[in-house]
This record gives sequence, C-alpha cells and structure tokens, in this order.
Amino acid sequence: MKKPMIVIAAISGLLLLGGCNRAKSPEAVNSEVAKAEQKEAGNVADAQKDAYKDVDSAANKVDDKAKDLNNAEVKGAYDVAMQQAEGDRKIALDKCEALGGDAQKKCKDVADADYQATKANLKAARTSEKQ
Repeated sequence: MKKPMIVIAAISGLLLLGGCNRAKSPEAVNSEVAKAEQKEAGNVADAQKDAYKDVDSAANKVDDKAKDLNNAEVKGAYDVAMQQAEGDRKIALDKCEALGGDAQKKCKDVADADYQATKANLKAARTSEKQ
C-alpha cells in the first residue's frame, strides 16, 4: 500500500514540476513587462524627486551658512571700525587737554562730533551690507 502512494506522489510531483516551466503567452509577457516598466519608471521618478529635495535642502543650508558668514564678516568689520573710531576719539580728546578754556571745549566738541558722524556712517554701512 505504501508503494503505490509513493508512485502516485512521485508522478504528481513530476507533473507539477513540468507545469512550472511552461512558457507564457507573448501577450501575458508583454503585459507584465509593461507593468514592470511603469513601476520602475515611477520608482525612478520618485528617486529623482527625493534627490532634488535633498539637493534643494542642502543648497538652502549652504545659502543660510553663506548669509551667516557674511553677517559675521560685516559684524567683525563693524566692531573693528567702531573700536578704531573710539580709539581715535580718545586720542583726539587727549590732545584737546593741551588746550585751555574755550579752545579745549571746541576741540572736544569737534572730537565728539567726528565720533558721532563716524558711528552713524558705520551703522548705515552695516545695515546696507547685511541686506
């Protein structure tokens, strides 16, 4: 009884294996190929969109860093120029000490006015460079 079952199982297995290697019709193959091509075209398009998003995001980050760098340069130049203006003012005020009375007051007024004008010019230049 076991032998006939084994023979039947073996024949069934061979029939199943033989059916797996059958060629598909050209229409079915063409349909499957077209579906696969469409799917892959969609996958490529999605990958391109993702890549463009990544590039755009990176470009925006670079732009932000470039702005930060520019702002740091502008601030640094402003700080140096302001320090120079303050130093020039102190030197001018010290020179005014050699004068007496009304001449000394006028000298200090000129030093202060020069300092205020320089300060205003530097602030205006800093504002225009940041934009």
